[in-house]
Amino acid sequence: MSSAATMKKVARKKASAKKTSAPRAAKRAAAKPAKPAQTRAPAPPKNEGKLTFNHAMVYVKDVDRAMAFYRDLMGFKLIEDFRYKGNAVYARLRAPGGDGTIALHQAGPGVSVASDGVRLYFEVRDLDDFCLKLQKKDFYITQLPQMMPWGWRHAYLNDPDGHEISLYWAGENRMMKTVMKAAKEAGKG
Repeated sequence: MSSAATMKKVARKKASAKKTSAPRAAKRAAAKPAKPAQTRAPAPPKNEGKLTFNHAMVYVKDVDRAMAFYRDLMGFKLIEDFRYKGNAVYARLRAPGGDGTIALHQAGPGVSVASDGVRLYFEVRDLDDFCLKLQKKDFYITQLPQMMPWGWRHAYLNDPDGHEISLYWAGENRMMKTVMKAAKEAGKG
């Protein structure tokens, strides 16, 4: 046989083998159970088993009005806005300088939104400047920034629904309250 004829014969055998091996491969694959894909469980959160703070819920008489205060005056970023029949009933906002969020929730008809004993605290480095900006927008501050006995500067105001807010800057005296308490305890001994 010539070498050309031999090459044609070999090529036919390879083609025939490919045709017959394809069904065999399919039968083998069908006969063998597929190996389960190796999946890794997601890494557990670092705070697993520990309590974390999610947000503060603030009940308000008018969500749009409260949203305007926290977003437009205080600088919060709107991250959720839920409306029912076109009316805002819930909004969630993120503090401009961190991960903290507040949720504004429409209070039911006739429900009091008073929050005696609860005050929201927001820290801002340029406290005096921030308060001045609020005043320029005709917002009333119940107590202008002043140094408190524990070494932090505080200003106080109320949101449109009367919820108390403290704007403060702790600065270098951040641990001052703890230091004062430890000093008092040491003095008792």
